[in-house]
Amino acid sequence: MDDKFIVRFRGVRGSYPVPGETTSRVGGNTACVEVWAGGRLIIIDAGTGIIGLGKELMKRYRATWEKEPIVATMLFSHTHHDHTQGFPFFDPAHEGTSVLYMFGPKTFYEDIEEALSRAMLAPSFPVALGELKSLKVMSNIEESEVVILDQGRGPQILNVYRDEREDAPDAVKISVMRSYAHPKGGVSIYKISWAGKSMVYASDTESYIGGDTRLIEFARGTDLLIHDAQYTHEEYVTGPVPKQGWGHSTPEMAIAIAQAAKVKKLVLFHHDPSHDDDTLAEIEKKAQEAFPNTILAYEGLTIEL
Repeated sequence: MDDKFIVRFRGVRGSYPVPGETTSRVGGNTACVEVWAGGRLIIIDAGTGIIGLGKELMKRYRATWEKEPIVATMLFSHTHHDHTQGFPFFDPAHEGTSVLYMFGPKTFYEDIEEALSRAMLAPSFPVALGELKSLKVMSNIEESEVVILDQGRGPQILNVYRDEREDAPDAVKISVMRSYAHPKGGVSIYKISWAGKSMVYASDTESYIGGDTRLIEFARGTDLLIHDAQYTHEEYVTGPVPKQGWGHSTPEMAIAIAQAAKVKKLVLFHHDPSHDDDTLAEIEKKAQEAFPNTILAYEGLTIEL
């Protein structure tokens, strides 16, 4: 993986998991994306999709003679259940040699550590966050900061306005943008850049008239845009319960951002749990008519940049 930039989808649903025959092609797990950039593992969100990833990582760890510890940088877009509910079952978090660098937004209510701790408090869960054996280094990250991953040391958080830096040629850069188009505090949108390539993860965001101009600029020219597309246009506007203001986008909104930002590939993400495989296939087909280089996220989808 040292010379590759790979994005793999582990969970692609929003709201809640939907296992079963009608979702088996796309998958029913909630949001989790695995990224490898220059040998560094980055995990975006910890919905139920992270559980299978954890089992694979531990299987690989146990199979190696050297027992090289699992080291991962974890990015949380926000702390709604569908983006955190898999973390207590992430096996590397229970392994004493694992090192997890965890970043997320501070909202008006609590920071990332408080949110994860509260979700695992008794009597709701039998194991507290502090009882997990892994080393967990947790930090809030703001829009004015970037995370730099250099080989051989932990992540550095730098202020984009104050800190001078000369990035190592092989460094991975993680930038953040705050979107407030999601209820109760908004979300963080992340850009990961390495070796002249970049991707943007923009889940749980709702567009504006004329498009989200800040997101368009943030994603401009990127190789891959992963964008929320939970609702159809009809559900958003004229459904029995219209979804405007619920903090999610339509495929048309995602396409408008991709076109304006001139991204190379668009992935539609965070599918509504009511959308079965056939419904999502139709959504993908219609989207590709408007923006040919569009693909629907499904579990196991792997893209090399």
